[in-house]
Amino acid sequence: MPVGTQATVKALTREDLESFGAQIILGNTYHLYLRPGHELIQSLGGLHKFMNWPYPLLTDSGGYQVFSLNQLAKVTEEGVTFQSHLDGSSHFISPERSIEIQQALGADIIMAFDEPTPYPSDISKTEKSLKLTTLWAKRCKKAMGSSTQALFGIVQGGMYPDLRKISAEQIIEIDFPGYAIGGLSVGEENNLMYDITEHIAPLLPADKPRYLMGVGTPEDLLKCSSLGVDMFDCVMPTRHARNGSLFVKEGKINIKNAKYKSDPGPIEPDCSCYTCLNYSRAYLRHLIMAGEILAMHLLTIHNSTFYQQWMASIRKAIERDIPFNMDWADSN
Repeated sequence: MPVGTQATVKALTREDLESFGAQIILGNTYHLYLRPGHELIQSLGGLHKFMNWPYPLLTDSGGYQVFSLNQLAKVTEEGVTFQSHLDGSSHFISPERSIEIQQALGADIIMAFDEPTPYPSDISKTEKSLKLTTLWAKRCKKAMGSSTQALFGIVQGGMYPDLRKISAEQIIEIDFPGYAIGGLSVGEENNLMYDITEHIAPLLPADKPRYLMGVGTPEDLLKCSSLGVDMFDCVMPTRHARNGSLFVKEGKINIKNAKYKSDPGPIEPDCSCYTCLNYSRAYLRHLIMAGEILAMHLLTIHNSTFYQQWMASIRKAIERDIPFNMDWADSN
């Protein structure tokens, strides 16, 4: 899922997203709650209409941002009191309030409000966070009422396999239409992330979506797909593009490198994205070195197309039950 934090995937239009086959994008509850406000978005017809996106939308619960952007957030069983990073104003979000905000936004998939476990955390802190996440998940489901939106539960438990298993069992017992693995890609080594994913994914229902939050590199997506994960989101393709770091089959290139100054070729010769079909490495390097806004647009198109094609190839490999091959890439 391309990440549309503030009701936009940075530097891309809806037509861009359609061109490379994006099926669903993610919006950020915390940011949209603070600006422009969920009530305003609801009054304008909901998030789909507000951002002119007629396809599926997922909103996170806001929990990760509440904790990561607020050093002084006060957590109680009732919810979290925090200060806006925009103007310092005080706010309170409970599980019920998170559901209310996400229902007003009108996303198709919404996430249960949880307490993400920071890394590293000792077992006592992790256990406390796990219990709170389970309690809040129950309250989120109760607050849903008869909504047609799909509420996903989130498994926590830090880097402790036993606690992950307990969290999974508790969240599954609540019975959600989909399940997310939270609290990974937060600074731990890749092998540890893979180990936890390999441990927890098989415990989640095979007939319901498994969503690994905030992951990751193309290699992460390939590895974790093989471990049983179905859904991912990450800011990496858009953020890297804005810094001139471009994904190609062989890895990454930095378009700012002087060796591309007079390179007449595309970013990747067999890439079918709009950027590669129309512009040279030399021109793209010129744009980003000159600080031109167009660079952000064109480079983001390439990286986002690469990610969608990477996932398309993974799906084909799964369907055919044969090894992954990026040469199968397309946007369908």
